[in-house]
Amino acid sequence: QVQLVESGGGLVQPGGSLRLSCAASGFTFSNYRMNWYRQAPGKERELVAGISRGDGITDYVDSVKGRFTISRDNAKNTLYLQMNSLKPEDTAVYYCNTFVGLSNYWGQGTQVTVSS
Repeated sequence: QVQLVESGGGLVQPGGSLRLSCAASGFTFSNYRMNWYRQAPGKERELVAGISRGDGITDYVDSVKGRFTISRDNAKNTLYLQMNSLKPEDTAVYYCNTFVGLSNYWGQGTQVTVSS
């Protein structure tokens, strides 16, 4: 079955960096678009970044453009999110996501806290 396991979250000071990883299994990773979402307390879950299958075209929410980079390693079945110049408003639980067949799949999430 499809499994997505995130890692790499933690506590970081404003201006710092983190790299999130998502290990995928149970499906042909290279054939599917992959996404990072986040959900802050009291807010709806929002799409942060996505990367297409094949040529790896990326897209970002405006609030992270120029600071976050999504990438994928199809040989390792792993999705990444490099987050630089982090701000307190980036604090959230970050989720890896994909849509396979007729189902939407989510990881368990990893907490990112940006605070001094």
